Amino acid sequence: MYIINLSGLLVIAATAAAQTWTSCNPLNQTNCPGDTALGVANATFDFTKATARDDVWNTTAGSITYGQDGAEFTIASEGDSPTIQSKFYILFGEVEVWLKAAPGQGVVSTVVLESDDLDEIDLEFVGSNTTHAENNYYGKGNTTDEAARAKWYPVGSSPMDDFHNYTTRWTNGTLEWYIDGNVVRTLSYADANGGNSYPQSPMNVRIGVWAGGDKKNNNYTVQWAGGQIDYDKGPYTMVVRNVRVADYSTGSVYTYGDQTGDYKSIKIASGNSTFANILSKPPPKSLKQEWSGLSSGAKIAIAAGIGAFIAFILGAWVFCCFKQRRAGKKEGALVDAAYEKDTAELMAYRAEMGKTQVKVSEYEVGRGRF
Repeated sequence: MYIINLSGLLVIAATAAAQTWTSCNPLNQTNCPGDTALGVANATFDFTKATARDDVWNTTAGSITYGQDGAEFTIASEGDSPTIQSKFYILFGEVEVWLKAAPGQGVVSTVVLESDDLDEIDLEFVGSNTTHAENNYYGKGNTTDEAARAKWYPVGSSPMDDFHNYTTRWTNGTLEWYIDGNVVRTLSYADANGGNSYPQSPMNVRIGVWAGGDKKNNNYTVQWAGGQIDYDKGPYTMVVRNVRVADYSTGSVYTYGDQTGDYKSIKIASGNSTFANILSKPPPKSLKQEWSGLSSGAKIAIAAGIGAFIAFILGAWVFCCFKQRRAGKKEGALVDAAYEKDTAELMAYRAEMGKTQVKVSEYEVGRGRF
């Protein structure tokens, strides 16, 4: 990712830490695990009908919600940077995304292809730029020709107000970016610093939103992101309707044959990819998507059932209250009766004691007369 001011005079590298990183760089280590291949020519993820399944995507730095328009990536407070990252890799192929970028100063929506050795292909949207999208690329983290890399291209209507189709088509000879089916940029292998900066190793797919304008970022990043983000004016949401990924290579696992990172050195293990089996199974749905998929009759039946259940619980509660009240009255009557009985016995006892006292007094007086 790069920072370019409107005058075109400033070009500074900026890193979206939530989306661009590697856990093991095979150019520096020889024990990195292999990359599980997607290995299929068409994998489609419709987020209006299903969630980002855990066996295909990792979700990091936040949570994803789902509405009728698709997956919602939201920055609600400082530190939010919700991102999904594919567990599969492709070695050349296509990534097509239908999305509506997040609005807001300092907010950046991204679609990134990233390899273990830091090859990178970017599509980025700055929330305060309502007319253009930016594309970019890296090879092995190489920044020697960074000034020529970042390019901005107009979008037919605001990328924050409307869904648009953004496609990246990547081969070992050319890299193309499309907006709504129209190619806007073509990069050849030779034109990327003689191939040294050309992305050419297995990549996973990362889609997310991050606060480039966070005050903790350096001034150049904040400037590139359109200025400092105001979290109080949020939340800021990017919506992804669907994603299509094609892997131009077939096989099960990609491994690095040496530490050059050259595509010719990548070894492809034969066999079927595990993702071919995973993707053949129905994807999970959110509760909202499950509800939306029901027929009107089913919704009415469920609503009636819930209503009947609530009525039953309410009736049971009223009955218990009434029963307890009656039991309380009965218990109270028994207590009152016992109290009255005890009182009557006490009064009788006092009356009897009074008669006895009178007799004793008369006896004493009689004794005094003898």
